[in-house]
Amino acid sequence: MHILVKLSTTLRDLVPDYQPTPGLLLDDVPEGSTAADVAARLNIPASEIKIVMINARQSPLEQELHDGDRLALFPPVGGG
Repeated sequence: MHILVKLSTTLRDLVPDYQPTPGLLLDDVPEGSTAADVAARLNIPASEIKIVMINARQSPLEQELHDGDRLALFPPVGGG
């Protein structure tokens, strides 16, 4: 499957050579893979992910992906 991955803020630092535009196109994701599987493949710990968006809709990390999906991962946000 082809999946377009977009990473936000600090998650970008975890993936060498990641470019925000256009993102990271993975063209060999096995059928039945989840957002968690893709994160693990990119060496992004689940504990670093707070929000998962698939095709602009908030989704669980365990959500199964489909060919052509756009996956966006966001870390916890803090401030003060």
